[in-house]
Amino acid sequence: MGASRLFADGSSAEATDVRRLLAISAPLGIHTPNFFPQTSGRGYQISPYLKPMEGLRDKFTVISGLKHPNVDGGHSAETSFLTGAAHPGQPSFQNTISVDQLAAEQIGFKTRFGSLTLAVGSSSLSYTRSGVKIPAERSPAKLFSKLFLDGSPQEKEKQMRRTEDGQSIMDLVQDQTRSINKNIGKEDNQTLDQYLTSVRELEQRLVLAEDWAKRSKPHVDRKVPDDVKDVSMLTERLSLMYEMIFLAIQTDSTRLITLMGPGGNEVVQLKGVNDGWHNLSHHGRDPDKIAMLSIIEFEEMRLLAELLRKLENAKEGDRSLLDQTAIMFGSSLGNASSHNNSNLPILAAGGHFRHGQHLAFDPEKAPPLCNLLVSYLQFLGLETDQFSSGNSTLTGLDFV
Repeated sequence: MGASRLFADGSSAEATDVRRLLAISAPLGIHTPNFFPQTSGRGYQISPYLKPMEGLRDKFTVISGLKHPNVDGGHSAETSFLTGAAHPGQPSFQNTISVDQLAAEQIGFKTRFGSLTLAVGSSSLSYTRSGVKIPAERSPAKLFSKLFLDGSPQEKEKQMRRTEDGQSIMDLVQDQTRSINKNIGKEDNQTLDQYLTSVRELEQRLVLAEDWAKRSKPHVDRKVPDDVKDVSMLTERLSLMYEMIFLAIQTDSTRLITLMGPGGNEVVQLKGVNDGWHNLSHHGRDPDKIAMLSIIEFEEMRLLAELLRKLENAKEGDRSLLDQTAIMFGSSLGNASSHNNSNLPILAAGGHFRHGQHLAFDPEKAPPLCNLLVSYLQFLGLETDQFSSGNSTLTGLDFV
């Protein structure tokens, strides 16, 4: 990819500082003795799971000792991975907005797709402001068509009518609110002003949506992929979704992506594995189960390393796509075998951060994982020092 690549909106990469976010969850956890280095700092000895990305050492930071305060419930905690909402296992639980959707409210209009919510597994990481789960796209073939295939004239016309209908509704809302504006008090007026501001912002997004609908989608030198239906084919399924993610980033089709990774009770097709993945994650320190689990998780890390290398080798102006994309890979399970939700395995990669280290925090004084998300929001250009349980950037992860 040349240094003067054009974006879908016609602007040049040379004149654009483009910031992106990619968050990936491993729902069955990561065996932390193989993930966390035994030493901390910049001179740490590489751990077994990090060996596939050793050549990218200065492009990532491995972080131990983090947790989401009051996020418990074992597997239920995955619903709070990008929200930090407390006690997800309780019947009265109500989720909050995920970090990608918070960012989408402010920068999503800059691309054809405000965000992409994807899954190789069966769930989703993204939640709306009201805490509603956003369904994830699990089909690489459908995702490819959505990103790169222009619809028929009839389909384009249908999309335009939807946008125009939305604008008509906004006009009606504003007409109705003007009539009541004269008859309410000062406090109600302030509430109404806030509401109307939201309406105006939505109108602006509708105008932009109409503009995107008129433009041709970017062209990529690839055919529509065939979905891999066999859930036991981990390598093929995950590598295909990573390829779609790379293409979405490369074409600037979106700047915000979440991916719920694979992980069920399938017997993964890897040499040396003959038990279900979920059963292996509950290994109870059985060395044979840990050995099989390690084969699976090493493959996960190898495929992640492949994605990081592709992003590093693709240039965008003076930087690589990896430098322009803040990536978080990890799990809401610190110890899947015991359903523990502390000392989470987290890898931060890319972005404008000073990497090449193992940030080891004391699990007894664990900083909130949301501090890392605050760092990412600031990287994206959002002026905030708080998100959910996070009230600052993550100590030790500095901007370059």
